[in-house]
Amino acid sequence: MASTVSDPSRGPLPAGTPAEVLRRTADVLGEPRIPSTGVGESAALDLIAGLLGENGIDLSHPHAAAHLQPPVLQVAVDADALASASNASMDTYDSGPATLAIEQWVVKALAGLAGFGPEADGVLTPGGSISNLLAVLIARDSAAAAIGVDVRRNGLQGLDHPVVFCSELAHFSVQRACAALGLGEEAAVTIASDENFRMRTDVLADELAKPGRTPVAVVATAGTTDYGSVDPIAPIAALARQYGAWVHVDAAYGFGALFSDQLAPLLADLSHADSVTLDLHKIGWQPAATSVLLVADKRRFASFGRSVDYLNPADDIDSGLDGLLGRSLQTTRRPDAVKVATTLTAYGRAGLGKMLDTCHELAHAAAARVVADSNLELLAPVTLTTVLFRVAGQGLEPADVTDGWLDAVQGEVRRRLLTSGRVLIGRTKLPARGGRPAAVALKLTLLNPNATASDIEDLLDQVVATGLDVQAESGEGAA
Repeated sequence: MASTVSDPSRGPLPAGTPAEVLRRTADVLGEPRIPSTGVGESAALDLIAGLLGENGIDLSHPHAAAHLQPPVLQVAVDADALASASNASMDTYDSGPATLAIEQWVVKALAGLAGFGPEADGVLTPGGSISNLLAVLIARDSAAAAIGVDVRRNGLQGLDHPVVFCSELAHFSVQRACAALGLGEEAAVTIASDENFRMRTDVLADELAKPGRTPVAVVATAGTTDYGSVDPIAPIAALARQYGAWVHVDAAYGFGALFSDQLAPLLADLSHADSVTLDLHKIGWQPAATSVLLVADKRRFASFGRSVDYLNPADDIDSGLDGLLGRSLQTTRRPDAVKVATTLTAYGRAGLGKMLDTCHELAHAAAARVVADSNLELLAPVTLTTVLFRVAGQGLEPADVTDGWLDAVQGEVRRRLLTSGRVLIGRTKLPARGGRPAAVALKLTLLNPNATASDIEDLLDQVVATGLDVQAESGEGAA
């Protein structure tokens, strides 16, 4: 990983409004048409590199702290170039033999880290949303098969009101998966979370017990996007299995905790799952997209199997010429495992764990600074690497602040920092808790192990200064 930002003279984003930045980029590209003659390879590369440098994002900058979008390891970038140069595909043996073995090695290594046994298997996917889609698809097929329905051939009509349970804080891809699979978004039944932002198992038990529905799956989250919170996996799994429901854990964010001796206990119960989503383009520092779906039993992929005359006829499969077509909805699929295998070999669990521990410590340092600053307010405890906070209303009692005013301040602070180009932070909305209304929050997502506590101090100094400016200019907080 590079130790310095690519351009120390600028921040993580280009300065200017979105319209200005997009226009500057488009103007350099010129009229949107394919030119009749090209400018040559070097000139074209220089052109695009210049646009990315001047108007793109610099995730290596220590003030880039908005999303689960880390700076990437140089060794992974180099390995990804090797994968691209090979142009191998994962569908058949003769489309890339070495890369088939590499992906299977990566899957087995990650399955072992998750606590799965020798029957486990998995597949790399274009992202966590697709991994979750595949998991719900497998769960749907499994629920249908349990009552003698071949949903792949005959559709959903044999399933009585199929539903998928997930936390209210689960990733929206669960609803998208239900929609894409013909269940409908309303099939995703959301379960309330507790004061620690974890799924409430008492509410789940009540929902599972309701008649007239087919529980297809229960999706636990290990590392919610905003809080890093981990649902109680073992109790959730025990409840789900009472009703024959598939147990999926969306650990897109949290799986990386297993690299760290300090944080691995958070996911000690992961092996209770039937399937797990993990994203190494989050904690893993891989170029996007590098997601994996793991399943505890490889036989669950059976419904994906296809024998196609021009790809993998039956006699070729019998001769060992099969690939990984039966693990995915994709046919051509690039060998993303190459960068993962290279990174795991280069750094090992200890090296990746050290990077995560650094980010975790940085989050705690940021939270401590927020608590110590009367201009800021901490809104949730640190679990992994996210810090939720907000600019506090200055000189005003809560009863004197008009509805929505302080929420509007947070949004304006973030927009000003973004358009300045100097600071990139996130925002979200906390649900109501303990008599406190829902509130807009600012968010730091700290995944840069090269950032320092002083970098974050400087970032928060700019948040405070901008917050004071916004509040002074608004002049309308008092009721």
